[in-house]
Amino acid sequence: MKIRNAQATDFDAILALNEASVSFLSPLSPQRLTELHALAALHRVAEHEGVVVGFLLAFREVADYDSPNYRWFKERYPRFLYVDRVVVAGTARGHGVGTLLYRDMFEFAAASAVGLVTCEFDIDPPNPASERFHASFGFREAGRQWVADGTKQVSLQVAPVNTENR
Repeated sequence: MKIRNAQATDFDAILALNEASVSFLSPLSPQRLTELHALAALHRVAEHEGVVVGFLLAFREVADYDSPNYRWFKERYPRFLYVDRVVVAGTARGHGVGTLLYRDMFEFAAASAVGLVTCEFDIDPPNPASERFHASFGFREAGRQWVADGTKQVSLQVAPVNTENR
């Protein structure tokens, strides 16, 4: 398994992965992915035998990003790394791909002197797999909000960057 920076040549695979998990994410068009890639502090892919099987997209507090969840954190924390989305192919789930992407992301945060990582996951409708995954990295709830025109409630999560989650 190789973790590396995402490139434009990966965008078709990233879009397909996002679409396969769109019930837990916001949709992505090719144009929107290009925009987010340019704004991202970290955009990494997990590659297995030449195939992209996962990706992670994250933003620093200085990004001009319009996500309501990102803005919630920006209003409350002066310095952070926000994980916008992490997606693993269905065929690769349970093989540690998400863990590798998160360890890589926490190493990036530590090297960038960012002391806090933020994210959210759905709690209505529930996403217990994401809740367990994030708890294993030391995330805790900092708040909740309704999004997507009131159709989803998210748990807004924070985790300190330390040696335990790397």
